[in-house]
Amino acid sequence: MLGAVLAAAAVVFVAVPFLRVKDPPAPVTPADDALATAEERDRVLAELKELEFDHRTGKITDEDYRAQIGPLRRTAASLLPTGTAKEASEQQFSASSVPSSRSDR
Repeated sequence: MLGAVLAAAAVVFVAVPFLRVKDPPAPVTPADDALATAEERDRVLAELKELEFDHRTGKITDEDYRAQIGPLRRTAASLLPTGTAKEASEQQFSASSVPSSRSDR
C-alpha cells in the first residue's frame, strides 16, 4: 500500500511540469530602429561596392575615389554591429582551442 502511494506521488511529481499550461513565447520581431539601421548599412555597403566597381572600370578618377571612399567607409563602420554572438563564439573558440603541433606549416 505504501509503495503504491509513493509510486503515485512520484508520477504526479514528474507529470506536474508537463501539465502546466504556459503561454507561448511572444514572437521576436526586430525593432524599427534596428531594421532602419540594417537597411542603411546595406545601402552604404552597396554604394561602396558600386564606387569600387566604378573606380576599377575607370568611370571615376583616383582623386574622386579617394574623396568619396573615406566618408562612406566611416559611415559603414559606424553602422556595422559590434560584439555579435558569432564574433563572441569565434573568440571563445579561438581562445579555448589547442594549438596544432604540426610542423609542416
